[in-house]
Amino acid sequence: MSILGLDIGGANIKAADATGRTLSRPFAMWKHPERLADELASILREFPQTERVAATMTAELADCFATKSEGVRFLLTAVEASARELPVDVWTTAGRFVSAREAVSQPMLVAAANWHALATWCGREILGLMDVSRASKAPLTLSPQSRGEGTSTEPSVPRSSKIGSSPLATSALLIDIGTTTTDIIPLIDGRPVARGLTDVGRLQTGELSYSGVKRTPLCAFAHAVPFRDGYCPLAAELFATTLDIYLLLGDIAEDEQDLETANGKPATKSAAHDRIARMLCCDRDEVSFNEAVEIARFLADVQRQRLAGSLERVASRFETPVETVLVSGSGSFLARRLVAENRRTSRAKMVSLDEQLTPGIAEAACAYAVAQLLAFEA
Repeated sequence: MSILGLDIGGANIKAADATGRTLSRPFAMWKHPERLADELASILREFPQTERVAATMTAELADCFATKSEGVRFLLTAVEASARELPVDVWTTAGRFVSAREAVSQPMLVAAANWHALATWCGREILGLMDVSRASKAPLTLSPQSRGEGTSTEPSVPRSSKIGSSPLATSALLIDIGTTTTDIIPLIDGRPVARGLTDVGRLQTGELSYSGVKRTPLCAFAHAVPFRDGYCPLAAELFATTLDIYLLLGDIAEDEQDLETANGKPATKSAAHDRIARMLCCDRDEVSFNEAVEIARFLADVQRQRLAGSLERVASRFETPVETVLVSGSGSFLARRLVAENRRTSRAKMVSLDEQLTPGIAEAACAYAVAQLLAFEA
């Protein structure tokens, strides 16, 4: 059976089938939600062999929706409309698929569940733990705590305890750094054991950081930068994003066709120079290219330090040293640096999805994961 995985985000839609063919398209959900069904239909036409659709999402948080429930209902209506007669299955943080109808009736189980799909698939496939038993088919519900905070209860991880204290347990971390966010997910014996299940719960535990390698505004994590004989405060304005940092530092390749930037100009080093200069309320005549590169290097270090704090917070829960670290996403290069610098992970075996599989799969990893998980169940 040919299964297509869809990961519908607020800024990008990613698709992948079980053969490893992937597609990623920018889609500003908050601007044009009414175009979603047509966009999904266009993506499905790129995969004409599709017989079944596996879906996951984060776009329910887009501010064009008054509530997450409204967002989930809207997104799944669009998926079903574009899929026509094809069955649609939706991944839940309970570790199994439900129908679109059941997903709409219990939206907090599917809202922002893509990280859980990726972690579950990595535990089964990448860690070689295909013998993980399937989740119970009992009716799914969220506890009162989980509705707001998202505390995981399967398997149970008390807040005051360490995890992985059994000498037989295999410990791993999944670090997925994308364009907008970073996920740091602990796994024991191939199972995700995150303390948070909802966005707010994961933000509170350090498992989710709204910090990525392309879309994060620079003023979101730094207030000033070194400049000549002192420090210069940054403008609290969307003049530049983390994409400009990594363009100037050579971590992300230039792409003249990519206009998904702060000012709509190309994703090139020259344009990034202009955008960085604007953060100091200057232009290229006032801030040289070399000065812009030094500012980018400083900002990259600030972002890395902040994410290092989240990594330390999650990794410190393990009673024993982390054995394996999986890295994925368009920010895999940053994840590798974090792992190498952290004393709890520096000796772990590192598995990079863009090397283990392909860069395309690594970027669309959540879409690929739900496609593979549904194929396994089917």
